[in-house]
Amino acid sequence: MKNTNMASSLSVLFTALIVLVAMNSSAGAATEFRVGDGEGWRKPGVNETAMYEQWAKRNRFQVGDSLSFEYKNDSLLEVDKWDFYHCNSSSPISSFKNGKSVIKLERPGSFYFISGDPEHCKSGQRLVISVMALHPISQSPPAIALPPGNYFPISPSPSPLSSSGVLVSATLVPLLMAFIANLVGLV
Repeated sequence: MKNTNMASSLSVLFTALIVLVAMNSSAGAATEFRVGDGEGWRKPGVNETAMYEQWAKRNRFQVGDSLSFEYKNDSLLEVDKWDFYHCNSSSPISSFKNGKSVIKLERPGSFYFISGDPEHCKSGQRLVISVMALHPISQSPPAIALPPGNYFPISPSPSPLSSSGVLVSATLVPLLMAFIANLVGLV
């Protein structure tokens, strides 16, 4: 009987741990962005000169994400800001010619990319992105400001944070720890 209870308790513990890990790890997942979506990395047409600028505006990039460039009969250069605006391909930071290049975004800030063909660059085949730093997820709920003056309601209303995922996660941890303590007591 004791073994059945312990096996059942371990099953519940394992399930609870999986739920906690899933809740806390999904916020930090990295994304691989395909530059240009279905169009890939190519020379824009006459009416498409802003296509990569528009693509960058539709996406949010964070440290840890990566950019996937797919191209044919072309190249990809990572350059500094001056070279980006002047389509200068003479001194790139990095150069790629293999048709599929994946660039990991390892720091916050701006990244500049151009085609290795200056005419393609001048036609709009260039991309600048801004990478945001990851912000740690706080495990404590935000402070609630009181209204000015000595206003106190007669009956307190429930906190709007009671349905917050952060609060649920913070509440589950002590419950899980108590469960583990009880489980150890059974052994």
